[in-house]
Amino acid sequence: VGGVDVRDYNLDVLRREVSMVLQKNVLFSGTILDNLRWGDANATEEECIRMAKLACADEFIQRFPDKYNTWIEQGGSNVSGGQKQRVAIAGVLAMQTECIVLDEPTAMLDPMGRAEVMSTVHRLNKELGITVVLVTHFMEEAVGADRIVVMDSGRIVMDGTPAEVFSQADKVRECGLDIPQPTELCRLLGLGNAVLSVDECVERI
Repeated sequence: VGGVDVRDYNLDVLRREVSMVLQKNVLFSGTILDNLRWGDANATEEECIRMAKLACADEFIQRFPDKYNTWIEQGGSNVSGGQKQRVAIAGVLAMQTECIVLDEPTAMLDPMGRAEVMSTVHRLNKELGITVVLVTHFMEEAVGADRIVVMDSGRIVMDGTPAEVFSQADKVRECGLDIPQPTELCRLLGLGNAVLSVDECVERI
């Protein structure tokens, strides 16, 4: 990490630099604000709200994440899977991390929740300069990356920009992965092998 062998690294320091968000998050009882305080016990309410805003989670900060909690009695409201993932991202932001590793964070979400999380991830990367390592099987998510590393059985088999990787459709499929739909459509129509977006596909057609 950053040129340092993690076996010789202080794990507390390492976790401040690299944090993880898993595909199934676990939130504690209490409000979303209470959960954010777990990221930094010394954080003030204002600091937690600021982190929630960065992760687009501030609009539901007083809600309760657990449907079995007393949120109905207290006038709160439940939160969706996509909202929970944004809370998890806000939690690692509270640790002032420099890099976030997201392990299939949208795998258990519906299309709307998936879009919400990915929009937040891109914002953190482009606006705040946070390095994002995203593990995904959804190739439409990979299209938005600066760099794609394709792994098969623990080996790196491809490494390049989205255009470089997806222009090699057969090799991608050999790894058990799909090709983004706009890329596949334009390839079948003979309009190019490196078309990545719907807009670009429409232009070519």
